[in-house]
Amino acid sequence: MSHTKEDIFNRIRDVLEDQFEIEAAKITRDALLYDDLDIDSIDAVDLMIELKSFTGKKMALEDFQEVKTIGDVVDAIHRVAQEEASTHKAAAN
Repeated sequence: MSHTKEDIFNRIRDVLEDQFEIEAAKITRDALLYDDLDIDSIDAVDLMIELKSFTGKKMALEDFQEVKTIGDVVDAIHRVAQEEASTHKAAAN
């Protein structure tokens, strides 16, 4: 199942609110993970584990080395999901 960027953002927001107790108003696409949301590297790994259960895709840490904002995370997850879908589609043909 393919998720839209909006689906991905909503899931990230839900996880950050529920598990990291971050106020919803702080969670925007422009919010900086470390500076605005106080997400450290261990929190980031926990977030990736939660998102894997949502997307069903295993994501490599390399895919997230350059992310700085929530929007960057959304884009990285969306890109990985699209690449995975393209690979499966090509293999089916």
